[in-house]
Amino acid sequence: MVGNLSEAAAEAIGADGLLCRVGAYYHDIGKTKRPSYFIENQNHGENPHDKIDPALSKSIIVAHARDGVEMLKDHNIPKPIRDIAEQHHGTTPLQYFYHKARKQAEEKGEAGPEEAEYRYPGPKAQTKEAAIVGIADCVEAAVRSLRNPTVEQIDSMVRKIMKSRMDDGQFNECDLTIKELDQIARTLNETLLGIFHSRIEYPTEPPNQKQKQWKEVGG
Repeated sequence: MVGNLSEAAAEAIGADGLLCRVGAYYHDIGKTKRPSYFIENQNHGENPHDKIDPALSKSIIVAHARDGVEMLKDHNIPKPIRDIAEQHHGTTPLQYFYHKARKQAEEKGEAGPEEAEYRYPGPKAQTKEAAIVGIADCVEAAVRSLRNPTVEQIDSMVRKIMKSRMDDGQFNECDLTIKELDQIARTLNETLLGIFHSRIEYPTEPPNQKQKQWKEVGG
């Protein structure tokens, strides 16, 4: 799904759609080193993070980007694909473990950690393609968490994710423009509507609403 989303978004702005698709296939390969620590592999079972310190959890999670690069390099995968694996999280924060660490520190009467301690090491996305795969990865995970998404929920979620990354400076080192980001958001929405068509709740129209709309446009 990340491949579908990122390829469509890249092609919509004239970026390399094939690179995004292949990069998406490999971007999380580093998770295979410690698969049980990632929620998509836990199948509602035991979460090992519940038993370890949040600082250790953070170290394990952020390591998947570096581990992925090393694995790809060992198999002679081209650098543009390795770069996507390394850069797709940029320097984004791991909010869940940061807040968990802060709460534990407060309960002990200690000073909590700085947010900078709970961020991916980067680098930030250096290309449009790396940025797009990062956005698509985050969007896919967020949509997967919605049981019966509505059109409005999907649009709001996509734009919230992109705005959060932009406000955090995650696009500052690639050459994406505001216009391109808007096009990416619209394309992601359209692609998600196609993928989740059977699950999406469309707003119901009151009786005769469609007939009224036709009259307004001369139908």
